Amino acid sequence: MIALALLAIASGGIDTLRKGWIALRHFSLNMNFLMSLAVIGAAAIGQWPEAAVVIFLFAVAEMIEALSLDRARNAIKQLMAMTPDTATVQEMDGTWIEKPASQVSIGALVRVQPGQRIALDGVVTRGQTTVNQAPITGESMPVAKQPDDAVFAGTVNEHGEIEYRVSAAQGDSTLARIVRSVEQAQGDRAPTQRFVDEFARYYIPAVVALAVLVALVVPFVLGVPFRPWLYKALVLLVIACPCALVISTPVTVVSALAAAARHGILIKGGAYLEQGRKLKVVALDKAGTITLGLPSVTDVRVLDSGDEATPLRLAASFAMRSDHPVSAAVVEYWTRTVPGGALLDVTDFIALPGRGVKGVIEGQSYCFGNHRMMQEQGMCDGALTAALEEYERSGKSVVVLNSATAPLLILAVADTLRKTSAAAIASMRDMGVHVAMLSGDNAHAAAAIGKQAGIADVRGSLLPEDKLSAIHELRAIRLRGHGGRWHQ
Repeated sequence: MIALALLAIASGGIDTLRKGWIALRHFSLNMNFLMSLAVIGAAAIGQWPEAAVVIFLFAVAEMIEALSLDRARNAIKQLMAMTPDTATVQEMDGTWIEKPASQVSIGALVRVQPGQRIALDGVVTRGQTTVNQAPITGESMPVAKQPDDAVFAGTVNEHGEIEYRVSAAQGDSTLARIVRSVEQAQGDRAPTQRFVDEFARYYIPAVVALAVLVALVVPFVLGVPFRPWLYKALVLLVIACPCALVISTPVTVVSALAAAARHGILIKGGAYLEQGRKLKVVALDKAGTITLGLPSVTDVRVLDSGDEATPLRLAASFAMRSDHPVSAAVVEYWTRTVPGGALLDVTDFIALPGRGVKGVIEGQSYCFGNHRMMQEQGMCDGALTAALEEYERSGKSVVVLNSATAPLLILAVADTLRKTSAAAIASMRDMGVHVAMLSGDNAHAAAAIGKQAGIADVRGSLLPEDKLSAIHELRAIRLRGHGGRWHQ
């Protein structure tokens, strides 16, 4: 039994004993010192199983806390990895060179090729493209960019080459501010853990002093044998060691976080977990939270007198050649609507960034693109314009297939509501919780989803710092009664 106990102490407790010795040398009586003293005391009075279990479980608790910190560090590393280390910058003589992003000054002109990540925040000066801003704004659909539009570090330039003027240094970019917010949030410990740490500052010296009093003062004052009272002092140290608090707190927090994760709920840490019972306001993101986070075809309108299958087949043939999320939604709709349906060959295929695509199928020229492309093709008469604007007002992305002479098909694409969202939001309202939706998506799309989900407080076109400001504003909301009405 002693051999097994020593093996357990050696495998799980050497680091704790080392820290306890360091604490003693520096007269810092912390939890490691008390745990070490308890283990030594248990061994001294022959309670080897107690010594082994105490030190081993404490080591497990320390390991869990270390793993939590590693997870936080990895999350921050993943955020930082979204920005490239270099940028292609124009020099004074007009040449373009690649230099470290940290050395690029505000006002410099940077060029970004299709498929590259944007290294720094800035404003587009030349070119047109679509940018995947999901890592920053959470938008499920790529955003068209043209001169005077803002771009953010860490986002992906999808199609066209652009040039932009840097508006913030690397350390002050939108993504850098997000990283700092994550670091600050991950550093917050659960209230119970903070209480345990504060409690230990006063409790440990008191326990050690009491043990010394029992072991030394009592025998001399009362004139009783020393050895039995030394035994009692060691028993006191073992019993008084707050193992339950030290071990159970991180284990309980991690267990609760894991249980929530199994239900699809990711909670940032124990500090937020313990505040759940006090919730009065819940702010939800849109893409991937209230919605599925993936665009899908919601409306199909045939503009000629023929059936739906023929123009849809043409549209899917063009969409198959494009990697745009809207095109992926069109292809998915085609395969679901016409299982096994063969697509057509497209020749002279040309992608027009920020507009759509065009090409030739069976000798006929077609264009498949957005509202802007239809305007440039001269196809937007009053009826088509009204139809497109109707879909756009409801927050949907619209693409049109047209031949050389007339528009043939309208497809509306949108991020769709999760099946359980409306019921979950209704349940929160029934509990007296105010629900708000904070989205980086445009105001029309956010309002449309909010209406479907039953959320009255909808805020769209928000950057991360705007969402943080909205959170601070929502904290001022209090439920005052009056039939459950909310007031600012």
